[in-house]
Amino acid sequence: MSKLRVYQLANEYEIPSKDFVGILNKHNIPVKNHMSALTEEQVENFRKSYKKGAENEKPQEKAAQKPKKPAEQKPAPKKEKEGGAPKAAEAKAKNNAKGGRDKGHQASQGEQRPAGGKGKKQKRQNGGQGQQNQPAKVRDHSKKGKTARSVYKKMKDEKKSEKLKNQVFEIPELLTVGELAEILDVGATEIIKTLMMAGTMATINQQIDYDTAEIVASELGYEVKAVKMEDVVEKLLEEYDEASTGNEVKRPPVVTVMGHVDHGKTSLLDRIRKANVTAGEAGGITQHIGAYTVTINGESITFIDTPGHEAFTAMRSRGAQITDIAILVVAADDGVMPQTVEAINHAKAAGVPIIVAINKIDKEGANPERVKQELTEHNLVVEEWGGDVIAVPVSAKKGENIDTLLEMVLLVAEMGELVADPKRAARGSVIEAQVKKGKGATASLLVQQGTLHVGDSIISGTTYGKVRTMIDDKGKRIKKAGPSTPVEISGLSDIPAAGDDFIVLESEKEARQLAEKRQEMEKDARQAKMRVSLDDLFSRIQDGQIQDINIIIKADVQGSIEAIKQSLEKLNTEDVRINVIHGAVGAVNETDVMLASTSNAIIIGFNVRPDKNAVAAAEAEEVDIRLYRVIYDAIEDVKKAMEGMLAPEFVEKVTGSAEVREVFKIPNGSMIAGSYVTDGKIGRNDEVRIIRDGIVVYEGEIASLRRFKDDVKEVAAGYECGIGIDKFNDVKVGDVIETFVMEAVAREL
Repeated sequence: MSKLRVYQLANEYEIPSKDFVGILNKHNIPVKNHMSALTEEQVENFRKSYKKGAENEKPQEKAAQKPKKPAEQKPAPKKEKEGGAPKAAEAKAKNNAKGGRDKGHQASQGEQRPAGGKGKKQKRQNGGQGQQNQPAKVRDHSKKGKTARSVYKKMKDEKKSEKLKNQVFEIPELLTVGELAEILDVGATEIIKTLMMAGTMATINQQIDYDTAEIVASELGYEVKAVKMEDVVEKLLEEYDEASTGNEVKRPPVVTVMGHVDHGKTSLLDRIRKANVTAGEAGGITQHIGAYTVTINGESITFIDTPGHEAFTAMRSRGAQITDIAILVVAADDGVMPQTVEAINHAKAAGVPIIVAINKIDKEGANPERVKQELTEHNLVVEEWGGDVIAVPVSAKKGENIDTLLEMVLLVAEMGELVADPKRAARGSVIEAQVKKGKGATASLLVQQGTLHVGDSIISGTTYGKVRTMIDDKGKRIKKAGPSTPVEISGLSDIPAAGDDFIVLESEKEARQLAEKRQEMEKDARQAKMRVSLDDLFSRIQDGQIQDINIIIKADVQGSIEAIKQSLEKLNTEDVRINVIHGAVGAVNETDVMLASTSNAIIIGFNVRPDKNAVAAAEAEEVDIRLYRVIYDAIEDVKKAMEGMLAPEFVEKVTGSAEVREVFKIPNGSMIAGSYVTDGKIGRNDEVRIIRDGIVVYEGEIASLRRFKDDVKEVAAGYECGIGIDKFNDVKVGDVIETFVMEAVAREL
């Protein structure tokens, strides 16, 4: 510290800080209080002009008498205990005056013994009343032993203190006096005493900021540095994942079943569950906890029953690879469908191996070979054709080849060498969470490492709690859960988000403090990372933050997807590569946004629109969605963004949305859309587009806007109106009419 504070200089002269402030002001050094900082020049001038003498004798006397003051002011119940300090000081002064250790020892004994102590000592020397004086001997002996132990302890503490003083301690930006004492491994009284010397009165539970903590630590000879609270849990998780104990053992694989909605995913899961539970457990599966464990050939497999891909990608986007293997279900009579492609891309984004289950082989028209052929179009080549993807033909309805499929899962798991240490504190992910009657907030957890016990204190996101009850997938109460075990727990303060990490901490108090500080600083710290947008693409390429640009394409027809994909891939350079990670026909939906969030991708929509859920999710996840009507414009924007020249003059702003509920034909041959305004307001002069099933079928202008028989300029949400579209007579019931304006903006790169 280059600057000296008032209280530190006051300590040098042994003058109370309050009096010293007045002395400094008399010497033309303007200070407000004991914490004011002094420059080197001010200190030097003061030292020259102020000399120790008669003026500071009085403060010294006050300082000498200072220890007596707290004893007099303290409450009556602690009088006996606290009164010892002045007596000890008095005895010490007497020892120093006499100048001898033995004399000092006698003097201190004289303080503690009653007036007749001397007479008893003489009688003991003469051999009289020996039994009465024996306790005094024992007391004296124990005192010597205690003194020896305290000297040893003091020497040990001094050595420990010297060792600790060479370390740099990490402390949070806000902590209590007790927490600081625990981190520095010193007594809380030492911290409080140092604060009092600096003029700050604080209790053990009082919070202090980092600056105050740094001054205290510096006074005690320790070096500290600040650590941001929002990074504490992430740091704990990183340290946990990086640490290898050497006690790892084989663990069961965690499997997610994915696929098209009508391809038999649920039937396959039900068949696996029924075929692989014992008779005693059958009928006992009353608890749906989002996951369950089956046993085959003496080995366990954990299946996660997550509906849809949203939860799957959410888990991945939060940094936890919750799934080890993905089973892709494809119907033999239907082949690869759009949702199948979506599932493939999600599994690839998660970086997990894929096993293909070709279902419905018993159905008429089933053609497994056609399915294998279609899979090759998405870079999934089965083993029979020289690839590395395992494909198993199964029938969920009849139960054919189910065991073979599970054996393949165990084979892939064995190749993956899945291990965990069951002796560590637990760490894992939240599968799903809800409020249950009589239980409060409950969460289905998947333990990935260590063992979770009833009574453990956990933190998950901004939620904390102590595990009160634990129920397995069979509905039975258990006391502990090892790696790859799904359990439902209660005892949490709130409902955690699906996909959140959880970790066991030493105490519920620590978990609560971290959760509360997380809530204060950032509700969802894991989503705070910057998403890529075309606007900041060039600057981030220049900074070396991006080598790959991930893009998701949604278009009205398959041909447009291929055209955009091929054109974008031509923009690849030595430094930056464009990856189209997903392309599909249809509107931009919430699943696309979650995949973009997971993969840090930009969504490009051609002749399509995002639905309401997608818009809300994009705002929450900070995903950049770009919509185009001309393929050339999309390619040019990406190219200019890579070159740092993107500067569009206008940006589109949606002003209103209406749903067509009836269509009327008027005498001149035009069509009028009887509509209900669902969002915003429809303006007569706004541009308009017709959206059918998420795809833009027309874009133009409004020819007429009426409420009953009156022409109006605008219609607000919640009202009905008649809308005539200029040069478009193909309006149908169920279409969405969306109005928008183009606003001029100045973009900064």
